[in-house]
Amino acid sequence: MVAQTSDGHVLLAKKLGGLFAIILGCLLTAVGVTFESDSTTLVGVLFLALGAVLLVLKIVRRNQQRPS
Repeated sequence: MVAQTSDGHVLLAKKLGGLFAIILGCLLTAVGVTFESDSTTLVGVLFLALGAVLLVLKIVRRNQQRPS
C-alpha cells in the first residue's frame, strides 16, 4: 500500500538530504580521525547528527496517525 502525501517533494528532500549528510559525515569523520584534525572530525560528527535528525523527522512524519 502506497501512502500519498501532498508534500512528497519535501519528504524526498529530507530523505536524500539525510542520506547525503550521513555519507558526508562519515567521510569527514574518517578523514578527521586519520589526520588528527579536531575541526574536521567535529564537522563530520555534526553532519552525521544532521543526517540522522533528517531521517528521523521523515520517519516520524510518515508514521503519524492520519484522521479517517
